[in-house]
Amino acid sequence: MALAAIRGDNRRGKTLLFLFCCALAGVMPHWLDPSTILFPAIFLVAVLGSYGLKIVLIDANKSFESFNIDSEIKDKLSDLQSVDVLVSVRDEENVVERLILKLQEIRYPQDKIKFWIIDDGSKDNTPLLLNKLSNKFDNINILSRSISSGGKSGALNFALQNVNSEWIFVLDADAQFDQDIFLRIIPYAKDHGFSVLQLRKAVSNANRNLLTCCQAMEMAMDLVIQQGRFGGGGISELRGNGQLIRRDLIDQCGGFNEDTVTDDLDLSFRLLFAKASVGIVSNPPVQEEAVETIPGLWRQRKRWAEGGLQRFFDYWSFLTSNKLNIRKRLDITAFFLLQYALPVVSFFDVLVSLLRHSLPAFWPLSLTAFCISAIAYFKGCRRKVEGPSIPKPNLLRLIISIIYLAHWFVVIPWVTFVMAFRPKQFIWRKTIHKGH
Repeated sequence: MALAAIRGDNRRGKTLLFLFCCALAGVMPHWLDPSTILFPAIFLVAVLGSYGLKIVLIDANKSFESFNIDSEIKDKLSDLQSVDVLVSVRDEENVVERLILKLQEIRYPQDKIKFWIIDDGSKDNTPLLLNKLSNKFDNINILSRSISSGGKSGALNFALQNVNSEWIFVLDADAQFDQDIFLRIIPYAKDHGFSVLQLRKAVSNANRNLLTCCQAMEMAMDLVIQQGRFGGGGISELRGNGQLIRRDLIDQCGGFNEDTVTDDLDLSFRLLFAKASVGIVSNPPVQEEAVETIPGLWRQRKRWAEGGLQRFFDYWSFLTSNKLNIRKRLDITAFFLLQYALPVVSFFDVLVSLLRHSLPAFWPLSLTAFCISAIAYFKGCRRKVEGPSIPKPNLLRLIISIIYLAHWFVVIPWVTFVMAFRPKQFIWRKTIHKGH
């Protein structure tokens, strides 16, 4: 079956089966003799704990350090490959002007770079600003969709009809970046054999409040985990903003999937099946805004959880097939159990514990997962990085960040219930950017 043809058949049925299995796993230990479940519990903690500890302790960061510009690169500008920069915008009047001014600062041969801004049905002043800026800067190409469908994926597919460079680079409207970004990452990708690069995401407003501080630390933790997964023979995933992809690979994958709310996570799996080599570059980073309110975080994380979960259901036959080597399959399985299954199982486990006035059965595994996250927090936040500084991982911040991380144990069960019992409604709820 072609990857482009997969559009998530029977997602509700698959989600319902997943929910049932998690409920059974969460309830069963409370009805069994404690001695019966002791060995399976120890085995599960040992296996998943060892996996998590391994990926956070692997020192893979040095393998993903892009170089600085030197005279040798400047002398070889004629050998640089072409790139199309794609930005989908919708109601981005707060940041779109800053973005286009940043694009003008990029140092790269003008005949080898093109900028495409896709106005995806904006209702604010974004179209007026784009029109004014396109008249001022003749290297900005504006595309407007009369019918906005398929979310960000639909907008990017709309732009693909016009681009023909060797690379495409996807940015969000709130992105900020180094002016030598392409002089650094495109030669790096070519020299190291990467067909896809994801830049480290740095939070530009980490000092705004406690919530943005926690998100900045979460980004640093995520980088450690993704690089560790790659270094351990597993997979690394795209993160939407700041992704460099070889143009022919996008065609091979059938474009961006318009039937998902997370184009980056969906494409990560399809690039895996296409045997693409995906790397994550620590430096230079791409900056973006963290959401500043709890309602905004709730909306964003629900979308991430839904898209993250549905891709496992959509591509499960590929993920479990021998088309992937055993190390990648083990990595995907362990990640799925820790990221998605554990929160849902824990929900039923805690629910039964409250009803029976007993101790939750899965607390050792949850505690292990949080401890491993704390190590990843500490390691990621202590790195010397370019761009905005990452909050220092003192004891108080680590404790607060771990408490903050527990929101996934609410978001993922909630999204799972919604996916299992409500008909699918494709509603693209974008993150609001303020341009601070």
